[in-house]
Amino acid sequence: MVCVVAFTLTACGSGTTNSGTTTTPAASSTTVGTSASGQATGGVALSVALPPWPIPTDATPNIAVAGLRAQSGETLQFHYHAHLDIMDSTQPVVVPAGIGFVIQNGQEVALTSLHTHDTTGIVHIESATNVPFTLGQVFTEWGVRLTSTQVGGLIAGNGNAIHVAVNGSTFVGDPASIVLSPHQEIAIWYGPQATTPHLPSSYSFPQGD
Repeated sequence: MVCVVAFTLTACGSGTTNSGTTTTPAASSTTVGTSASGQATGGVALSVALPPWPIPTDATPNIAVAGLRAQSGETLQFHYHAHLDIMDSTQPVVVPAGIGFVIQNGQEVALTSLHTHDTTGIVHIESATNVPFTLGQVFTEWGVRLTSTQVGGLIAGNGNAIHVAVNGSTFVGDPASIVLSPHQEIAIWYGPQATTPHLPSSYSFPQGD
């Protein structure tokens, strides 16, 4: 089933969720080296600014560095959704619509297997093959630097900390390495080190998602 990219970010439908045996993994952005300024080795600048973080004007180089491929329509053989929450202390950070889309002259002309249609934080994973995709690839498409100590300009240290949870369980390590899975809730929190954040353990996906 293939849905042609239209002139909106509206999803094509819920499709079929698959979570079988994986094959050759897609390239992960964890392999992309960055300098202190957030410059990726592929020549893509990953934002180290404070949120909000807009999508790139031209996502083509970001998509390439993320190890993804832009195509003219959605491939729904393997179709599922994960959810991303980002909190700057008590303030939610918007996950923008249009991550993973190539936009020319104000029109969406292509998209990758990892993309967002709206600002709900739902990440759509739509692929012709059952390969693993990572949170790091999403952030590389978005153009935002993500490490265990930094999310854009939110940097751990000086009394602040970054906490990451997957389905309510604390994740230790590089969050860029998190492999996306159906109905997964990923929460990233930044704030005072002395604060114990209450991170969501699940997300109420729309019926059929």
